[in-house]
Amino acid sequence: MLKILSPLSLFRNRAVAPLFTARLLSSAGVGFGQLAMPFGVMSLGHGAKGLSVVLACNSLPAILVIFTGVAGDRFRRHHVLVTAEILASTSWLGLGICFITKQAPFPVVCTLAFTAGIAIAMFLPTIRGIVADLLSGEARASGNALISQTQSIGLLIGLASSGLVVSAIGPGWAAFTRSGFCAISAILLSRLKTVRWNNAGTRMLHDLRVGWREFIALKWVWIMTVQYTAIIVAMICFIDLAGPLYAADGNGGAKAWGIITACDACGALAGALIGARWRPSRLILVAVALPAMTAVPMLLLGAGAPWIILAIAIIVPGACQAAYYVLWTTALQNTFAPEVLVRVNSWNIVSCYFLMPITVLSAGPLVEAIGPQKSAFGAGLLVILASAVTLFVLRSSTTVPVAASKAASAVPSPS
Repeated sequence: MLKILSPLSLFRNRAVAPLFTARLLSSAGVGFGQLAMPFGVMSLGHGAKGLSVVLACNSLPAILVIFTGVAGDRFRRHHVLVTAEILASTSWLGLGICFITKQAPFPVVCTLAFTAGIAIAMFLPTIRGIVADLLSGEARASGNALISQTQSIGLLIGLASSGLVVSAIGPGWAAFTRSGFCAISAILLSRLKTVRWNNAGTRMLHDLRVGWREFIALKWVWIMTVQYTAIIVAMICFIDLAGPLYAADGNGGAKAWGIITACDACGALAGALIGARWRPSRLILVAVALPAMTAVPMLLLGAGAPWIILAIAIIVPGACQAAYYVLWTTALQNTFAPEVLVRVNSWNIVSCYFLMPITVLSAGPLVEAIGPQKSAFGAGLLVILASAVTLFVLRSSTTVPVAASKAASAVPSPS
């Protein structure tokens, strides 16, 4: 038991503790935002089509991830994270005002959703690289697990609370809460100390090409990225559109959907702890199989299951997703050199999220036309198909090569 709980000991390390506390608070804000966005847009009188446009604006900046990845390798990574949190706080403050006044023009809501998406594009690749700056060796797996765990706890708190807040006093106050948590997170992150990798003499396009070469150099990296791209498409349809619309259509409403997503976070708590200690002999195949469990709640919703059944069924997929995050992130950190790590992660993320705007724009009318149940069922089938094909292609892969990239053999001194 003590070994399983060992990641929690990092809270005693003053050099990294602010990172985990910040992730706890910011993730609680994300939980509030996940319900504030769809129910706030619907409170303004917009249906599935309007919601899909707003979500597309929020996800469109994902294509900028390859450029923010360069920033994460050029500048001190905690500075990039602080900037992202400040931008997110400002954007969600504006969205809260829109939802409360109920008089904001639709283009204003879309613009604020877009700027909030820019903050996400800055944050995602950098948070995966900062652990390599602050921790080394076996401590990295524990650090990644604790990030996943604090994110899950924060989401659990945020989602469970936001359902009550949205139902009782409205989505605008949930948006204000996210704004406040992002602001506090920015203050905590500013206390970290990270190095600045010396890339001052290179151009951005050169840095992008270097990151791309590293990304495609290993077959398992880019093939698993393609798999997760399909899974992300399915999850967007399920989490952002089909699920909330199904709940709003006489299946428990915002409160029930908040509980369902909170149960997903509960499962992630256990999954992060397992991932910190688990060293599977066939890591690649295990990592491919874990995300396939996300199909279970999708298929159940497609079958018209009550929201209580969905809440119970989503716990195991939540655990599998968290374990996958720890295994995948640690494998990348141990495989690629620090000065290219964020760029490799950015190519992984942009590949996964590039289709997000197209997905939400097309999924909105699709869900409206065929209903949330059929949409969720189709999403579940997509997850199963993508995972099965990836398992077949990588069936001969066993272990992850350590320091396989060319850059890993010559790590420059930080400046």
